[in-house]
Amino acid sequence: MALSLFSLPFIHPQLRHTLPRMNLFDFILFCVVHLVDKLGLWHRLPLLLGLAYLGLRRHLHQRYNLFHVAPLHGHHYDTLHYAYRTPDGTCNHPSDDLVGSQGTFFGRNMPPATSDYGLLDPHPTVVASKLLARKKFIDTGSQFNMIACSWIQFMIHDWIDHLEDTEQVEIRDPDGYLGGCPLKSFKFFKTKKFKTGSSNMKTSHLNTRTPWWDGSVIYGNNEKGMTRVRTFKDGKLRISEDGLLEHDEKGIPISGDVRNCWADFSLLQALFVKEHNAVCNMLKAHYPDFDDEQLYRHARLVTSAVIAKIHTIDWTVELLRTDTLLAAMRINWYGFLGKKFKDLFGHICGPIFSGLVGTRKPIDHGVPYSLTEEFVSVYRMHSLLPDDIVLRDIKLPAAEDKCPPVLERVPMSNLLGKEGERRLSEIGMEQMLVSMGHQSCGAVELWNYPTWIRNLIAHDIDGEDRPDPVDMASMEVYRDREREVARYNEFRRNLLMIPISKWEDLTDDEEVIEALREVYGDDVEKLDLIVGLHAEKKIKGFAISETAFFIFVLMASRRLEADRFFTSNFNSKTYTEGGLEWVNRTESLKDVIDRHFPDMTRNWMRCSSAFSVWNSMPNPTNYIPLYLRLASS
Repeated sequence: MALSLFSLPFIHPQLRHTLPRMNLFDFILFCVVHLVDKLGLWHRLPLLLGLAYLGLRRHLHQRYNLFHVAPLHGHHYDTLHYAYRTPDGTCNHPSDDLVGSQGTFFGRNMPPATSDYGLLDPHPTVVASKLLARKKFIDTGSQFNMIACSWIQFMIHDWIDHLEDTEQVEIRDPDGYLGGCPLKSFKFFKTKKFKTGSSNMKTSHLNTRTPWWDGSVIYGNNEKGMTRVRTFKDGKLRISEDGLLEHDEKGIPISGDVRNCWADFSLLQALFVKEHNAVCNMLKAHYPDFDDEQLYRHARLVTSAVIAKIHTIDWTVELLRTDTLLAAMRINWYGFLGKKFKDLFGHICGPIFSGLVGTRKPIDHGVPYSLTEEFVSVYRMHSLLPDDIVLRDIKLPAAEDKCPPVLERVPMSNLLGKEGERRLSEIGMEQMLVSMGHQSCGAVELWNYPTWIRNLIAHDIDGEDRPDPVDMASMEVYRDREREVARYNEFRRNLLMIPISKWEDLTDDEEVIEALREVYGDDVEKLDLIVGLHAEKKIKGFAISETAFFIFVLMASRRLEADRFFTSNFNSKTYTEGGLEWVNRTESLKDVIDRHFPDMTRNWMRCSSAFSVWNSMPNPTNYIPLYLRLASS
C-alpha cells in the first residue's frame, strides 16, 4: 500500500524515488506542498495560507535536507562557565564544545552531486562569458541599494570561507575560443579536501570562519583575531578618530575579517564597531563594576544579536518584498503573536507563537549545526555589484526628494583593498554611507556579472594581494563543480521541487533560451546551479530565485534556533537587562544609523528601510491587518 501511495499519478516521476524514506505524516505534507507547487500558487495565496505552505516546506527540509558529514569529536562542558561567545566559536552547542567552531566541516543540505559531468563540462570560461558576463548594467530599481549589497558580504564574512589547498588549479581558455574573457588563463588554489571518517561522505571541506551568527566579521574568528581588534579598555574595539577602521603599517584595515575587503564593506565593519563601543558605554553606565572583559563579552553578545535581528526582520524583508515574507521573518524573531505580546509576557508559547529567539533550548533537528556547501552556492551574488560608486554631495541643503546631487562616479576598481581604504578615508563615512543609500545595486540575473571582477586581484586571509588575478565568474562555476554541489536540476529534485524538462520551464526569455542551448545543448541536467539561479523567473517582489529562497527558508531559521545565545541563553542573565533592552529596541539598520548619525536619515532618507534606495517613496500605509491580507505579492 505504501508503494502504491508513492506512485500516485499526480506526483512528478522524478520525485518519487525520494518518497519511500518518508513516514506517512511527512508524505501527506509533501503531497500538499507538491500540489501547491504544481499549481504555482504559494506566493499568490492569502497570507495565512502562504505562511502555512512555508511552514510545511520548512518542516520537510528540516527532516530531509540536513546532513552531517563527519562524526563528533568534541567534549561535554559546563555551559554556565561559558555564558559568552568564545573567540573561535567553541562552547555554543550545549553538549559538544566543537560544534560550529572555526575549522569544522561544512555540512550538506543534500548528497553530493551524482552526475558524471566533468569539471570542465562545459568549460567554465565559456559559461561565464556567454551567460554571466555583463552586457549592460541591470539594477534592482528602488528595492535594494548598495548598503544592502554590501551587507551580503558583511554577513558572508561572518559565516563562511573554505580552507584552501596549497596546490593550484589553472584554467585556460578553450583552444580557439574568442569569447572575450579578460584573462586567457588564471590560477587559483584548490579547495582542500579532508577525510571525514564517515562512510556516507568520505571527504569534505573545512570552514575557516565561525558559522555562528557571532559577529566574527568585526571580532575575528580566533584568539589572535580578537586580540588584534580590541583596545582592552572599557571593553571597546579599535576605531579611528574619523569613525573608520584603523589600519596597520601596511595599510590593511584592523578588523575581524580583512579578506577581499573594499570600501563599502569596510564602512559597515566600522559602523558596527561604533555600535559595539556604544553598547560598552551603556553597559558601563548601568553596571559600573563590570571590568574590561565583562564589558567586551556582553557588548559582543548584544551587537551580534542586533546584526542577526537586522538581517532577519529588515534586510531579508527587503530582499523578498512580499507581505508573506514580512510576516514570516517577524514570526521567526517574535512569533505569530507578535512583538507586543512577547514584550508583555515573554517567550511562553513555543517557537510558532513566540518565535525561535528565546526558546528554552537550542534545536538542531538531530544534526549538529554547521553552514552548508549548498548555502554557500546560493549566496553567489556578485552580480549585485555595480561598475562604479556614485558619490553624492551632502554639503548642499537637502532637496524635497532628499536626494543629494551627484558629485562624481568612482570606478569600483579604485575602491578595493588598500587603495579603497585610502579613498574611503578621503571621502568620509557620512558621505559614503549616504551615497550607498541612494544607489541601486545590480540584479541577480544573467548577463549582469561585473566585468571588473573577472580580472581581480584577490586577497589572502591577511588582506594581502595575491600574485595572480582571477576571473571570479569562471571560478565560481568551477567551485560548485569542484565541491560536488548538485547542478541545477538535481539541486531542485533534492529540495523536493519540480525539475525542469526543457529550457522553457526555466524562463520565457527567448534570448536566454537560445544562449542556454548554445552552451548546454538540450541537456537540462547539465545546467550549472549558478546559471539556473540567475536565469530562473523570479516571484514578484523577490530579488533572488525561488530555488535559492528555499535554502534560505531552512538555513535562516537554523542560524537562530540552533544557537544557544539566541535560545536558552537569550535572557537578561546572559545579556544583562540593559543589553536585552538594547536588542529589543533595535528594529532596523535605520535605528543603528540614527544612533550614530542622528541627522542623516532625517536629511537624506525618505523610504521605510535603509536597505531600499533612500529617495524612494516609503511603504504605503495598509489598513488591512497583516495576517488578513489576501495575497502575498
